[in-house]
Amino acid sequence: MLITIAVDNYRSLQSLVMPLSRLTVVTGANGVGKSNLYGALRLLVNAARGEVVAALAREGGMPNALWAGPETISRAMERGEVPVQGSPRQAPSRIRLGFGSEEFGYLLELGMPTPQAQSAFNLDPVIKRECIWHGGAWRQASLLVDRKGPMIRRRAARKWQVVATDMSQHDSLFDHAGDPASVPEVFRLRETLRQWRFYADFRTDIDAPARQSIPATRTPVLHHDGRDLAAALQTIIEIGDHEALADAIDDAFPGSVLAVDSIGAGRLQATLKQPGLLRTLGCAEWSDGTLRYVLLVAALLTPRPPPLMVLNEPETSLHPELIGPLARLIANATARSQVWVISHSSELVRLLESREECVNHVLEKSLGRTRISGLADLDEPVWRWS
Repeated sequence: MLITIAVDNYRSLQSLVMPLSRLTVVTGANGVGKSNLYGALRLLVNAARGEVVAALAREGGMPNALWAGPETISRAMERGEVPVQGSPRQAPSRIRLGFGSEEFGYLLELGMPTPQAQSAFNLDPVIKRECIWHGGAWRQASLLVDRKGPMIRRRAARKWQVVATDMSQHDSLFDHAGDPASVPEVFRLRETLRQWRFYADFRTDIDAPARQSIPATRTPVLHHDGRDLAAALQTIIEIGDHEALADAIDDAFPGSVLAVDSIGAGRLQATLKQPGLLRTLGCAEWSDGTLRYVLLVAALLTPRPPPLMVLNEPETSLHPELIGPLARLIANATARSQVWVISHSSELVRLLESREECVNHVLEKSLGRTRISGLADLDEPVWRWS
């Protein structure tokens, strides 16, 4: 389970260290940095998939992703006694991302490349540093794998063993040092990161992928855009918790029964039988809220639960009466996965934070920086940037 997430100099996250629990809820007004926090998590997964440079390029390159304020904000600036202004930089411009867990911690440091006159790729970031250590907080004694520039070292007993000396500055150590025999820590952490799941992009319009029939293929993990909904539901019915599926539907739509029909040529379609109707309703006929709720059911009842599941504003398009069933669904999912919910719904937040395993973080902004409201320095988890 993740214990801590830390971000430096990424958009509004100039310096943020956040403690985590089995169920973490993040809320706050528009524009305080919730999406930036979500994006930082995605970048960590992109590193494990060898896509972190491309992901930042889609954001406009390092200049657009870097913290846009001064390197240091003085107390006089915070009090409004002097204007916010920059000064000569004392340290290189770097984006730093990291997390600590019960087993491993990981740090990724990204910097600007040395400009080349003949290159069109001078906005691509380069990887300056990567570390993997044992436990939640970095310590030299707990360091297991250390990558600086082109060299990767691994601790073997009490000695350091050089694993590679020619790493490309655009490649993560996960790309070339994931052999389970020679560098088992990298392999295990890479596979863990790749299992994290993010659900934020469910479409519910008339042409949404989830409304279409799909080939009948066993699907234990719902795609992030819900395109394989019918197959994911049928997989839950056959090899998952079909009783929990039926209960989740009845909890939201009393008396209704969800089914997955075969419509010929090896294709599947999700249907809903509702009280008082003489025929079932195909997925294309469902309301936006009904479709979104069923998508969340398929995601949260997956037969292959991930180490971490992140839900970004799951309440979107839902009627207020569905917030209670959704909260119960999320709470039950924490028995199998660590869950992170980013939400604007005060009712959903209220229901989730009543759970013993939940921690609720309210984000706010001060001089452009994202902060956690009420988190005093003494309450911040231990974190070191190596």
